[in-house]
Amino acid sequence: MSSVKVECVVKDKCEIGESPVWEEKDGTLVYVDITGQRVSRWNPATNKIQSLRTEKYVGSVVPRKSGGYVIAEGTRFAAVDWERQKITTIASVESEKPNNRFNDGKVDPAGRFFAGTMAIETRPAELERKQGSLYTLHPNHTVVKHFDQVDISNGLDWSLDHRTFYYIDSLAYTVDAFDYDLSSGSISNRRVIYKLEKDEGIPDGMCIDEEGKLWVACYNGGRVLRIDPNTGTRLQTVRLPVEKTTSCCFGGKDYSELYVTSAYKGLDDAGLAKQPQAGCIFKVTGLGVRGIPPYSFAG
Repeated sequence: MSSVKVECVVKDKCEIGESPVWEEKDGTLVYVDITGQRVSRWNPATNKIQSLRTEKYVGSVVPRKSGGYVIAEGTRFAAVDWERQKITTIASVESEKPNNRFNDGKVDPAGRFFAGTMAIETRPAELERKQGSLYTLHPNHTVVKHFDQVDISNGLDWSLDHRTFYYIDSLAYTVDAFDYDLSSGSISNRRVIYKLEKDEGIPDGMCIDEEGKLWVACYNGGRVLRIDPNTGTRLQTVRLPVEKTTSCCFGGKDYSELYVTSAYKGLDDAGLAKQPQAGCIFKVTGLGVRGIPPYSFAG
């Protein structure tokens, strides 16, 4: 086993860093600061960060095949023209729930954008329960709602054979699986594949590696877990020097680097003094496994 190395690479801190995605063509990492209301791009070669302000809390960002990005922001899906620094609405949801917002999202292997909602938190992980839903924005810009009664819609990804959809509703403290139909984008037959242990924290963002294993960032747990979804066992724990680890994705030129976002919102002065790197983005190397390239929204 190669030796695992964790380093803080993006020192420009996020209140709640989330939704990291690697852009192969530019060699950049794109991510959001949810309550900081910005979408950012970090270039490791130059160490430069470009950012675009959003009008509301922004839960996730995904690449778009035709260029630019799509974000799940407030209660809308919106297109981002990065060159013009312009955001335009594609579709809106939940107009009857002004206290809701989108959270994590990701593009499926067919180019659809899956993203879920939650109630806006009064304090980190404290909110009105069961207010969220999971949606898909199809390439033709229609929106489908899969289910509701969600607390905090969070990490998601698809198995390498595209037959299983993995999903996290954070306050259930589980990673769930569904049967997944690639042709229609429908999901069914929900079951629990991993239940977090007490000290592991709250399951948050998630990604998959080339061996079909899941990497789950644990909020308030200061760690990322590698899980075998077929056996429900934890294979590895990577600890980070911050408590509020939020999400992760593979990147770098051969997808051998794991990028982990974090948050500082919710920490008091003592917590911030103890964790000076809270809100930074970390690069984990030496894992001995690679990720897979992200999919892009096809609409």
